[in-house]
Amino acid sequence: METSAQSVQSTWSVLGPHRHICAFFNTVDEQHRVLRPFITEGFVGRDKAFHYVDPERREEHLSWLAEAGINVPEAMGSGQLEVQPWQDATLRGGRFDLETWLSTFEEVLQSGPAAGYGQTRFFGHMEWALTDLPGTENLMEYETRVNYVIPKYEDTVICAYDLTKFGASAAMDALRTHPFVIIGGLLQENPFYVSPDQLLSEIRERRSERKSTSTAG
Repeated sequence: METSAQSVQSTWSVLGPHRHICAFFNTVDEQHRVLRPFITEGFVGRDKAFHYVDPERREEHLSWLAEAGINVPEAMGSGQLEVQPWQDATLRGGRFDLETWLSTFEEVLQSGPAAGYGQTRFFGHMEWALTDLPGTENLMEYETRVNYVIPKYEDTVICAYDLTKFGASAAMDALRTHPFVIIGGLLQENPFYVSPDQLLSEIRERRSERKSTSTAG
């Protein structure tokens, strides 16, 4: 795959079945600039957009969509656009329930075609995992297991990571769980991606080691 600035604007539709992308950004402005083609092309192509965002940035996000040329009230009124704060999505009930959210995630991917749209373009701010609410420690397992779900559909999923908030260890986990990555504004195949079967085995081993250490202490 080419990794040019143009590739960010032209390859969303040719990613193949593994359309799970981690996107690393240092600023909100960088995020908006890089992802604008992904967002606007979706509306032009009659796709559904589902975004879950930091509740403190929801209004800013809606303003950005409007500045990008989206008729936000009309799109939300028709159901083409959903913009949910974390507490109505991943953190519903004040916790991250992995199994519940995986089911909801699949329902979201199905919702676009079910309503007559071409696909669902899914976007999420991942800082919800830094809230220290119950269950957020399962972020890596979630990012791993959605790789079993996404290939069943034709939808594109972008997980946006703010590198000013996530440490190196979390960033590496994100790299290992996404077949594609956006870094430095470039979309490219991710050489650090590891199959979900292998990663789930590692996760189980980590938990077993922690349990043994806790019991020994």
